[in-house]
Amino acid sequence: MSECTHDCSSCSQNCSERANDLHAKLNEFSHIKKVVAVSSGKGGVGKSSVTSLLAVMMARRGYKVGVLDADITGPSIPRAFGLTQKAQGADIGILPAETHMNIKVMSINLLLEDETQPVVWRGPVLAGAVTQFWTDVVWGDLDVLFIDMPPGTGDVPLTVYQSLPVDATVVVSTPQSLVQMVVGKAKTMADLLNIPVIGMVENMSYLRCPDCGKQITLFGEENGLDQAAEQMGIPLLAKLPMDAQVARLCDEGEIERAVCDEIAPAVDAVEALLK
Repeated sequence: MSECTHDCSSCSQNCSERANDLHAKLNEFSHIKKVVAVSSGKGGVGKSSVTSLLAVMMARRGYKVGVLDADITGPSIPRAFGLTQKAQGADIGILPAETHMNIKVMSINLLLEDETQPVVWRGPVLAGAVTQFWTDVVWGDLDVLFIDMPPGTGDVPLTVYQSLPVDATVVVSTPQSLVQMVVGKAKTMADLLNIPVIGMVENMSYLRCPDCGKQITLFGEENGLDQAAEQMGIPLLAKLPMDAQVARLCDEGEIERAVCDEIAPAVDAVEALLK
């Protein structure tokens, strides 16, 4: 076999570098070490809150972090971080908003004049917007970029996995068996597209009694997701409680003040990708 010249146009080999050529080109003023998607296949399980907590915890550990809000029709990341300023345009591209902890954020709500304005676009246009968040946004130097995925396994998730160099995904679910069935589709989709699933996060896992501290499970069996994760062959990284304080901070745009020790093992798994 002749030495590789890195010119795929004149090469007949089906190598990994040739496959990676299908990815959209990152903005030239950006360098991102790892890309981690947070998915579920179903809405309402808390992907955005988990994404936000992962970003905050990684920033607290000293990493340079960004969040790409790929949920174009239901963006909530800017509200969680209390971002009111709009993304700015420059000669080198679109400048993302930055939080108090210097987390860089890009979302469709940072481009709309009115954040309550609905985005009524067809699938290909939605997918194109997400790709532009990769090619046109000046992310600068980041250790990790989290992608808050939209629910389902349609156009936008497919575009993210095929057009962006996603290194791994974290799957979010609640303990309900019906939700687990739908979430399993997201895991299967990642497998089909050769995206490693580093583990699952069980959100709304239990409610802690404020008087005695007992854990009260509100949905399904206590070990329901443990069994589902074992069947899928992936680890259950964390079980997050229903925490009124975290919910309040998210609603008030102060998620960076939240404390959630239970998510630490999931943060460890993301950190391991960097090491």
